[in-house]
Amino acid sequence: MDLHIFWFILLGILLAGYAILDGFDLGVGILHLAAKKDEERRIFMNSIGPLWDGNEVWLVTFGGALFAAFPDAYAAAFSGFYLPFMFLLFALIFRAVSMEFRSKQEWRWWRRLWDVSFSAASLLATFLFGVAVGNSIQGLPINADKEVVATLFDLLQPYPLLIGVFAVAAFAMHGSIYLYLKTEGELQQRIHRWMWKTFGVFVAVYMFTTIVTLVQLPYVTRHFAEMPFAWVVVLLNVLAVANIPRAIFKGKPFGAFISSSCTIAALTFLFGIALFPNLITSSTNPEWSLTIYNAASSEKTLALMQIIAFCGMPFVLTYTVIIYWVFKGKVELGKFSY
Repeated sequence: MDLHIFWFILLGILLAGYAILDGFDLGVGILHLAAKKDEERRIFMNSIGPLWDGNEVWLVTFGGALFAAFPDAYAAAFSGFYLPFMFLLFALIFRAVSMEFRSKQEWRWWRRLWDVSFSAASLLATFLFGVAVGNSIQGLPINADKEVVATLFDLLQPYPLLIGVFAVAAFAMHGSIYLYLKTEGELQQRIHRWMWKTFGVFVAVYMFTTIVTLVQLPYVTRHFAEMPFAWVVVLLNVLAVANIPRAIFKGKPFGAFISSSCTIAALTFLFGIALFPNLITSSTNPEWSLTIYNAASSEKTLALMQIIAFCGMPFVLTYTVIIYWVFKGKVELGKFSY
């Protein structure tokens, strides 16, 4: 396989892995304030407590792979999205700080402060991820020197904002299904209603976003003729979305979670198809777009990093499997819980 395509596919796998794994714990954070009692909020935090930092390894690996394989795209993205990425960084930091600090005192105002911080940071991080994806699809003003020349307001156009809302809706649904798997009793019954509500919001936003994308950005399907397997992914995506309510109705929450995960994976794949071979599309001049070829490292670097990827990815996968196996089952609050 062409090394450039290999690294493009690997970035897609890492992005999908992050979206699926960190997606549900961001979703838990978005739903955090819907809990009625302090004990319920502790259950929410402890449902993701042993997992969230491991989930973010996928994001760190994605950033490292992008830097190593496509340094020009990495530089352009981080310079163009500098301020939003700073907001994103602070949001991710405050999520972690909120989880660690919340249980240090039993004062009501103290816990409420960190509850709001945790939920707001989760919502902001998810929204900014969506805005970044929306801008990548729509295109950014890139000049001939491979530099993004955009202000913050240039990045906050209607379409990227819509994708930000879509990301929030998707992760909220994903998180509610995960919470149902980790809880029991009266709380689980309430979360059962949340699953239906978040699914309804997701479907509505999903359909609207699809229509807007096809009308405003028809070029996203330009590769479907030469890549007919993309239609198979579209079909599987629709079936995965349709299976979520079926699984919920039949009392099979794990099946709903798998379908939700497959939906996110399929959407990530379609995002890659829409971009290929671009990494960052130029709205100024298509010839100035940063592609997997003109933004890549040397062939020797790509080949060397491929060997490192083959050696490193099994460790990431093994760690993920072990940590989920160890912390499977319902949440139980103990002495060392959040």
